[in-house]
Amino acid sequence: MRVLLWHVHGSYATAFVQGPHTYLVPVLPDRGPDGRGRAQTWQWPDSVVEVTPEEAADAEVDVVVLQRPEELDHLAARWLGRRPGVDVPAVYLEHNAPEGAINAMRHPAADRGDLVVVHVTHFNDVFWDCGSTPTQVIEHGVIDPGARFTGERASAAVVVNDPLTRGRVVGADLLERFRASLPVDVYGMRTEPLGGRDLTQAQLHAELAHHRAYLHPFRWTSLGLSLIEAMMLGLPPVALATTEVVEAVPPGAGVVSNDLARLEGGLRQFLADPAAAAEVGAAARRAALGRYGLERFLADWDRLLKEVSS
Repeated sequence: MRVLLWHVHGSYATAFVQGPHTYLVPVLPDRGPDGRGRAQTWQWPDSVVEVTPEEAADAEVDVVVLQRPEELDHLAARWLGRRPGVDVPAVYLEHNAPEGAINAMRHPAADRGDLVVVHVTHFNDVFWDCGSTPTQVIEHGVIDPGARFTGERASAAVVVNDPLTRGRVVGADLLERFRASLPVDVYGMRTEPLGGRDLTQAQLHAELAHHRAYLHPFRWTSLGLSLIEAMMLGLPPVALATTEVVEAVPPGAGVVSNDLARLEGGLRQFLADPAAAAEVGAAARRAALGRYGLERFLADWDRLLKEVSS
């Protein structure tokens, strides 16, 4: 099967393109948001093929995976000369939790009988209003980075992009509270004002493995892939009990609460007790592998792509 999708979320796409299909990825000379092409900091297989607008217009495409409103509204039709859902089968992959007043959380692909909206969590499926558009949930799949936890660094790690811009949504204000009494190292894009570092995925995994715990202070977001990756590495997570986290981190596999004092206590315990951190981290790894393994993820997508393209 030949699947067209824009390179929007690198970590997600890296798992997605591990499947058995040919993946056509739009590319432009400036490699901007509408034409990033192949990943530069992730390892993608040879089955991922860059296509220019001219090549896309002539390409055989079995299904389009849309991920942004502009792709649905005009971008896909402009590149392909075919309307998604009408002239070529299409699904809309929704990565994000909705924002705004609950009665206004209407999806841009709502009331489309010619599409399927794919949510990455059951939480998102419940909160988004897709009207009459059929929906399915395909939970995240993550390439196993291996059990690499050493815990030699008595500090917690957190991965967050644009914390100053995204503010309370990602718990940037909570980071200040935690860092006032506990050692917390920040990683991610545009975290320099917080002393953070932007690393490649391989570098990030190597760094995270040295930390004794993983902090997830996000208030309102889809389930972060960095949380799942940290769990697979074997780090014990300490996380707010928001969105899908309560499903991702089962009892015994971390500390999940909206009581900040309890979260601080959990971090303190892990940082002071390497053996306890290793034990809970091992449970976290088992939970993440069991729920977010790549084989299940690719099988779910393969089944859906065949269904919508038949």
